[in-house]
This record gives sequence, C-alpha cells and structure tokens, in this order.
Amino acid sequence: MPRAKTLEEPEHGWPLGWGASLTEFRTYLAVERGLSANTASAYLSDLTHLAAWACVQEITPDALTRDHLTGFIVTQQGTGKSPRSLARMSSSLRSFLTLLRMEGGGGAGPEAVVKPPRPPRILPRTLGESQVEAILQAPDTATPLGIRDRAWLELTYASGLRVSELAGLLALSVFLDEGFLRVTGKGRKERLIPFGTSAEKWIRSWLVLRPGFKPKGGELFVGQRGEPLTRQHLWRLLKGYARTAGLRAEAVSPHVLRHAFATHLLDHGADLRAVQAMLGHADISTTQIYTHVHQARLRALYDQMHPRSG
Repeated sequence: MPRAKTLEEPEHGWPLGWGASLTEFRTYLAVERGLSANTASAYLSDLTHLAAWACVQEITPDALTRDHLTGFIVTQQGTGKSPRSLARMSSSLRSFLTLLRMEGGGGAGPEAVVKPPRPPRILPRTLGESQVEAILQAPDTATPLGIRDRAWLELTYASGLRVSELAGLLALSVFLDEGFLRVTGKGRKERLIPFGTSAEKWIRSWLVLRPGFKPKGGELFVGQRGEPLTRQHLWRLLKGYARTAGLRAEAVSPHVLRHAFATHLLDHGADLRAVQAMLGHADISTTQIYTHVHQARLRALYDQMHPRSG
C-alpha cells in the first residue's frame, strides 16, 4: 500500500508510540479490512494528521479520550475540510480505535468519535440512453482496436463494472454462452453479473483478434503490445470517444458510465436489490442514491409534460 503523503514523518520517527500505531494500522487496513488501495491510503493519511496533532499535545494512542478526538475534529473543521472529508476522517478514526480495542488498548473506543454533520447528498452525474448509444458507436470498428474498444464499452455499460474491475478482468472470467461474468470487487468479494447479447457479440469479435496482440497475461482487454489496459488508458480512451460523440469530455468518465448502467436499469423497472448485487454495493443505502436520480428525472418529466404540473 502506498504511504500517506499528506504529512512527512518526523526526522527521528513518530514519538509516543505513534510510529508503531501507524504501521499496525497500515497492515490492518490491507489485511483485515481489505480496503482498496486508494481508500486505505486516505484512511492512513487521516491517521497521520491525528498523530501529528496528538504528538504536539503529547498524547499517546492509548491515552486518547472522547474530548481529545472531538478537539481534533474541531481543529480539522477549522482548516476548511469539506463535510465529506470530515465524514471520512471520522470513519478512519473509528477504524483505528477499533484496532486499538482489538489489541487490548485502554483508551477511547470507536464510539468516542462524534459523527460530523451528514454531508449533503450529491446526485451522481449520468448520461441519457441516446448519449450512451453515441459513445458506444464512436469507435471505428473497421479496425482491430476499434473492435476492442467497442467490446469493452459495451461490456462496461452492460455490466456496470468499475474501471479497476474492467482493467483486471480475465478472459476466463467471461462466460459468453451463459451470458455472465465473474469479477472480484472491493473487499475481495466475488460477484456474478449478467450481460446482454450486444456485449456478447462484440466480445466474440474481439476474442478472434486478441491472439494477434500476443497478450502478456490473461486479461481480456490488452494494448497493441499485449500489455493489459490500465485504468488510466481506459479513462483516456473513453474521454476521446465522448468527444467523438459530441459530448463534453469532462462530463464523461468510466464511473459516469457505471452510473448510467444503474440509472437506466431502474428506469426500465429493475429491482433495487438486483442492481445492488450487480454493482457490488455492500449496503443497499449506497445503491439508493440511484433511486434519487430516477425520481429527479421523473419529476422533471412530469413538470414538463403534465398539464397540471404548474
């Protein structure tokens, strides 16, 4: 896991036992919690801020109290951190205090962290069905790379894969005859996702061409020299196809395509829990934000079309 870069470690190491605590927390996040590298790095950065603050106050990890933790969060509010960042920081602190309690520490437990105000709900950006269709048709399918890109675009929209999941998807994890794929997502949780005949058609076309790229590994989608496509490469390709489709590139990303998958399923009557399972959300509340998108679009349609809306 990458080391947190928000604060530099003191020249002679962290005093008061904080160095050992940061090391243990890093291992805990990677091994016990199974968090993604980005989330774990953010949590470790939050704890580094706590360590720096506590060292100035001469407080050891085991001596933290509810008042200390509240005082720390108040100081972080004063630095201009957003409500969303403060909410994540509270979660980071609770994880750390859970670790201390597991190891028999005598200080505050996770319940000592006061929850900050709930951050405002931000509706995810999404695309209309015609906009997605324009993106899907943007690659030049007269070329092998165009067929490859049409295949991964179709599969992303058909399955709602995260871009990291798409980049690491193995060819052997796609079952074309059965019409589903197997993917390991966040928290190393495996899920099965169905996909439709359009994605199947383009994947079959790509698989005919894939051996000619001399793949270096088992990933389904590879570059011109056989190397797996990275998240960054997929991101850049999608931005280019968005421009080709006449859309603002900054408004389109792999995650926006994932949002479109979920929103369009709900638009066509899909069950919320089925969408939750396909997206790989552990908590139904994470998926329910798409319901708000769906309701907002219905409201706009009603206001535009219904004679008694005004």
